Amino acid sequence: MFTIEHEFDATVITLIDDVAAEREEDVRLAVSEKSVIVEQMDEKTGEAKKITLSASQLSDLLASVNLPEGSYTKINQD
Repeated sequence: MFTIEHEFDATVITLIDDVAAEREEDVRLAVSEKSVIVEQMDEKTGEAKKITLSASQLSDLLASVNLPEGSYTKINQD
């Protein structure tokens, strides 16, 4: 399950792990024009852990999901 909310400076997507046998904490993505912030609560410390990706890094991550093992260079196809 997931939710999508449009805020002033970003679109916020929350991924809810509702089908796993051992449920993980929700993952929150704040997507803006410049970056994507991935956030998940650490149940041991009670603090949110954050990773910031550029739009290019997010694009590479999405492209990598269906590729075989290897090293790749993005080719601009504009």
